[in-house]
Amino acid sequence: MSNVPKEAIEVIAQSIGISNLSPDVALALTPDVEYRVREIMQEAIKCMRHSRRTILTTDDVDSALKLRNVEPIYGFASGDPLRSKRAAGHRDLFYIDDKDVEFKDVIEAPLPKAPFDVSVAAHWLAIEGVQPAIPENAPVEALAVYSDVKKSEYKEDGLPVDVKLPVKHVLSKELQLYFEKITGLTQRSSSTLFKEALMSLATDSGLHPLVPYFTCFVADEVTRNLNNCLYLFALMRLVRSLLQNPHIHVEPYLHQLMPSVITCLVAKRLGNRYTDNHWELRNFTANLVSSICKRFGHVYHNLQPRLTRTLLHAFLDPNKALPQHYGAIQGLAALGPNVVRLLILPNLDSYMQLLEPEMIYEKQKNEIKRHEAWRVYGALLCAAGQCMHDRLKMFHSLLSRPAHLVWKRNGKIATTMTDKRKASTDT
Repeated sequence: MSNVPKEAIEVIAQSIGISNLSPDVALALTPDVEYRVREIMQEAIKCMRHSRRTILTTDDVDSALKLRNVEPIYGFASGDPLRSKRAAGHRDLFYIDDKDVEFKDVIEAPLPKAPFDVSVAAHWLAIEGVQPAIPENAPVEALAVYSDVKKSEYKEDGLPVDVKLPVKHVLSKELQLYFEKITGLTQRSSSTLFKEALMSLATDSGLHPLVPYFTCFVADEVTRNLNNCLYLFALMRLVRSLLQNPHIHVEPYLHQLMPSVITCLVAKRLGNRYTDNHWELRNFTANLVSSICKRFGHVYHNLQPRLTRTLLHAFLDPNKALPQHYGAIQGLAALGPNVVRLLILPNLDSYMQLLEPEMIYEKQKNEIKRHEAWRVYGALLCAAGQCMHDRLKMFHSLLSRPAHLVWKRNGKIATTMTDKRKASTDT
């Protein structure tokens, strides 16, 4: 039984002027019509495959008709889909709605603009990961306005202009696999492979295309895993390895990395248990902040002032928790003794009035709170001692050991020379 209905044969016969075609003849013609159509379509598929395409087009059908010495279908190609309408009074009859075009409208239509001469022009797609705002590069706002569906704009003359969105960032299979392996090992930071991965991040070249992906990964994971102290520590070690790599330019991505780093320094709660060593995480992050300021302070002149302002606000805010004060003190102390002398020491008296009641058992019964207060007190002692040591280094005679020591003991005078192992005594 043929797949071509006999009604289709009758409709085609009526379109060419044969109105008295009997049903038996139409039924007999359907197998031959199906065979001819299959033959043409097989040839069209061959043309499509030879053209290295996977979508069959009308050009393939025309080529198949030419191979069979059949007159090709006349018309023009269109990118718009053909819209068929149902014929009135017929349930299975459809036709293509072709609009009639007046020659007068075609003649009076404005001529299209002349095409430009073929030329080659060079421009920057990106400079150190930042796309320059030039006419050749589509603006970033176009991504929000235009979706994946192809849309068009209209100029003042009414002609449509297609807006091409920027090309997506394409990574090689090797870089994609490398990124997946590194992110997977970060979640298992206790393994030895993670240490080797950190060494690879700190030394390997050719990893610059992955910097924005690692930046987004760190930002997302820090936000989602504030209750996992070990994972946060692994993320900060990953950031340190990226900063240590001399082949990577991290400057354009510092504004995305710094919020995550500051969060691990002055967050109210890091970890989900009392036994989590978030103090070590804050110490590590403070040293990381110091290294960032030393390396990129000459590039971004407002980097350290903004950091010190944020840390000082966290240190002087009495509503902040004691672990937040500890992180702020450690961060300010890591920035150098001058920061301690100018920002911490002038506020030390007023801050100790708030800290001392938290350290005394009679006034603070909560053992965890007392432990946190003593931690903050120890951080203040270290910061003040660091500042004093820096000031004492100006007087080398106070820090160096004297060359000749004399003391009296049990009625005897002992003299010690630095270049001798034994002391000479005299009664």
